[in-house]
Amino acid sequence: MFFSFFFQKNQGPSLLTVSTLSVSYFATSCMDNCVENDALQLSEAEWDDLLDQFEEKSYLNARRWKPGLDPYKLHAFNQRECERTPSNRALRDTRHYRCTTLHYGPDLPPTSIVITFHNEARATLLRTIRSILNRTPVHLIHEIILVDDFSDDPNDCLLLTKLPKVKCLRNDRREGLIRSRVRGADMARGEVLTFLDSHCEVNKDWLLPLLQRVKEDRTRVVSPVIDIINMDTFAYVAASADLRGGFDWSLHFKWEQLSAEQRARRADPTEPIKTPIIAGGLFVIDRSWFNHLGKYDTAMDIWGGENFEISFRVWMCGGSLEIVPCSRVGHVFRKKHPYVFPDGNANTYIKNTRRTAEVWMDEFKLFYYWARPAAPRELRRQRPAVLLLLFTVVSPISLGFRLYPHNHHPVSEHNH
Repeated sequence: MFFSFFFQKNQGPSLLTVSTLSVSYFATSCMDNCVENDALQLSEAEWDDLLDQFEEKSYLNARRWKPGLDPYKLHAFNQRECERTPSNRALRDTRHYRCTTLHYGPDLPPTSIVITFHNEARATLLRTIRSILNRTPVHLIHEIILVDDFSDDPNDCLLLTKLPKVKCLRNDRREGLIRSRVRGADMARGEVLTFLDSHCEVNKDWLLPLLQRVKEDRTRVVSPVIDIINMDTFAYVAASADLRGGFDWSLHFKWEQLSAEQRARRADPTEPIKTPIIAGGLFVIDRSWFNHLGKYDTAMDIWGGENFEISFRVWMCGGSLEIVPCSRVGHVFRKKHPYVFPDGNANTYIKNTRRTAEVWMDEFKLFYYWARPAAPRELRRQRPAVLLLLFTVVSPISLGFRLYPHNHHPVSEHNH
């Protein structure tokens, strides 16, 4: 069975100001473990000069693919084609043509862009940053915070601080995506947080529609349409804008095609699409709302399941999730992870999703355990931490995980 659903939202004020778990070791100031440049107020000419001064060839040559080696071995994508792709390549505008006619407010809030990575290919990391700098209004980028999750070479991050607005934090041990993002968010000073993966390319006018939606309602969490960067050829391919997030009871994320009826109800193709779940890699959220929600569950390890946890948290605490069709960001989708999970990929994913089920899914967690019969065998070891999370997060807001009535939101016909 495959289900897509929303969650009943609290009609009264939510009160969730307690962070899920202590992360006191993140409290080190930027002066102690962060490198940044001071390019916060620049003219366009000075901006271009800084970009031109970056020694791109030297940065890339230090970690290039060597002929004779498997180009997929290090990063689980074609490193040879990746490095042949220019860092500032032109991209086709993949938005609906009506998006080009929209206008956005002159006083959009600036954002702190948080990008975490572990042993990312230098070419993809640089291309992510260059695309941001090339396709984003300068005044809307408060900072770009790179969180190096204990990569083998500190210079992967450090050398990029020569680019405008880039700051670099380095973990002194492997923390994983979730704790690294929290660390970056704790250092951020922009009104809005933008989380991106380290193998992306933002497209034309990607940020403005996202910031506009958050400005209109600070409890909205918004995601772009995620275009595909082919892992073999690095061709940039437009994705359908008629998709929303869904999942099965084992808590695996799946894209769900909107039905013909749902598409017919959307008279305007630029209209945002409400979604039960976001993919998790790319989204924009008001910083004070992120903190109010309690951030991420920092007891989750490495990667996996955090998108369910943050999505449930947002909906059940009075917010909403949207995919904004007029924002497009390309992403390299791989068939496997290029890095090692200390407890194994499957065990880590089960641990993370089990925490989500225990904290947020109420009696519906039984469906999770039905879909993942191996999960309960490990539950007892995590019980004290899960109970702490239940006490500090769920109890104060007294919300439950409920299926939203079928006739009150659009769902695909095959979900039964």
